[in-house]
Amino acid sequence: MTENEFDILDELYFVTSYRDLRSTLSMDDEELCAALSGLLAKGYIKILYPDPDTEHEYNSAEFSMNCRDYFFLATKAGLVVHNSV
Repeated sequence: MTENEFDILDELYFVTSYRDLRSTLSMDDEELCAALSGLLAKGYIKILYPDPDTEHEYNSAEFSMNCRDYFFLATKAGLVVHNSV
């Protein structure tokens, strides 16, 4: 797990919007979206869209275009990995 991925998981114990992640973490949009995509591919986080209560399927092509519109939450697998580092 990269340092950026670890920092993101640190923020996703509760549902968090992209905008809140961006304002909290010192990453630009490209870095943040890339790290989020990596965490999604590993199954460590999930997307919620169009609201914080509706889970949305991950599609890599769609994700890069809409990354800034989503909410995110760590999965159980993501929390286990995060807490074991």
